[in-house]
Amino acid sequence: MKSIILGGGCFWCIQAVFENIKGVVYSEVGYTGGAENPTYESVCSGDGNIEVVKLNYNDVEISLIEILDIFFKIHDPTSIDKQGADIGIQYRSAIFYENENDEILIKNFIEKIKNNYSLPIVTQIYKLNKYYSAESYHQNYFTKNPNQSYCQFVIAPKLQLIRDKLSN
Repeated sequence: MKSIILGGGCFWCIQAVFENIKGVVYSEVGYTGGAENPTYESVCSGDGNIEVVKLNYNDVEISLIEILDIFFKIHDPTSIDKQGADIGIQYRSAIFYENENDEILIKNFIEKIKNNYSLPIVTQIYKLNKYYSAESYHQNYFTKNPNQSYCQFVIAPKLQLIRDKLSN
């Protein structure tokens, strides 16, 4: 079992996509990259943390490269501190790795895809220091609240987009 932590906008969106990916055995939303012991309120107030999703995956069923490919399809890696209508440092594009082999894979992946974008990729790459689980009401938010307006207007179209891209 391996893990990777991804930040690319609202953590509800990222988790909703990866919950449906074969080989991802567990996902959890949380925070990292800023002040210690964050809360949703402190993150929204700019404490330096990023909304992230921690993925545990079976690397026999899905590779880190395949996870990165999906991740870069579901968010804009050229946007600084913004994903769609979500604006703030907590929405920046970032990847937190746990070992140097993953760091090399991530950097090589970005180098390989950078020419697919008209703007520079601004995704930040960090070695994971501390990770904090988000509050329980944020976990599996889309699954629990599919009819909530944000879920209907932001997450559902993103899920359909990734389904379309993965089927091609």
